[in-house]
Amino acid sequence: MKAYERVIQLILFLSATIAILGVVLITYFIINEGYPVIEKVGLLKFITGRKWAPTQGIYGIYPMIIGSLAVTSGALILGVPVGIGCAVFLAELVNPRIARIIKSGIDLLAGIPSVIYGLYGLTVIVPFIRKVFNNQGFSVLAGSIVLAIMILPTIINVSESAIRSVPKDYREASLSLGSSHWQSIKNVIVPAARSGIIAGVILGMGRAIGETMAVIMIAGNSPLVPKSILSSVRTLTGNIGIEMGYAGGEHQKALFATGIVLFVFIMLLNLSANLVPKKVGE
Repeated sequence: MKAYERVIQLILFLSATIAILGVVLITYFIINEGYPVIEKVGLLKFITGRKWAPTQGIYGIYPMIIGSLAVTSGALILGVPVGIGCAVFLAELVNPRIARIIKSGIDLLAGIPSVIYGLYGLTVIVPFIRKVFNNQGFSVLAGSIVLAIMILPTIINVSESAIRSVPKDYREASLSLGSSHWQSIKNVIVPAARSGIIAGVILGMGRAIGETMAVIMIAGNSPLVPKSILSSVRTLTGNIGIEMGYAGGEHQKALFATGIVLFVFIMLLNLSANLVPKKVGE
C-alpha cells in the first residue's frame, strides 16, 4: 500500500511540475520574442505611445491599454451588481430546487463559445446601439455589455459559494437580535463573504480583459484612444488577434511585446485574487 501511495504521489508531483514548467516555458517564449522591441523602442515609450503604425516602425500601445481598461471597467460596472445580486438570490432567497435549475442555466452560459457571444453582439447589441444613439454601433458600450454577460457565471458561482460558506451561526445570531432576513443578508452575510465575492470579481475581471474573439467582432477595432463609451476601440487581445495572422519580423515581435504587457496584467490580477483573505469574515 505504501508503494502504491508513493507512485500516486510521484504522479501528482510530475503533474504539478509539468504544469509549472508549461507556465515557465510560455513566459520565457513571450519575453524572448517580445523584449527586443521593448528594448529598442523603450518600455515607457512603448506603453505610453499613442500611435500604432507597424509599417512605419512606430509601436505605441497606449490606445489599446486604455481600450482594454475601458471595456473591462464597463463590463464590471454592468456585470458585478447583477452577478452579486444573482448569487445572493440563489444562496439565500430562492427555493433550492429552483436554484438548481437556474444554476444549470448559468453553467450553460459559461460553456457558450465566445464567438457565439460575438455573433449575438453583432446581430443584436450593435444594431440596437446604432439605432438608439445614431452612430456606427461598434463601441466600448457594445463590448462592455457582451463582456458583462460573459463574466456573470464566474462572479455568480464564486460569490454564491462564498455566501453559502458563511456559518449558519451568523444568520441565527442576526435573526435572534431582531434583524429581518434582508437586514441579515445586507449587514451580516454579504460582509462576511466579502473576501470570496472580491475574489470572484477579480477573476471575472481577468476573464474580461483576456477575451479576444467577441471583442474583435463588436468593439470596432480602432487603434485610437476612445473619447466616450460610444467610440470604437481596440483592446490588447484584439490587437494581437487581428494582426498576428499577417505580421512578420519586427511587427510580429511588437505583438509579442504587447502580449508581455497583457501577461503582466493577468498575472497581477491573479496575484490580487490569491492575496484576498480566504477565511470567511476575515
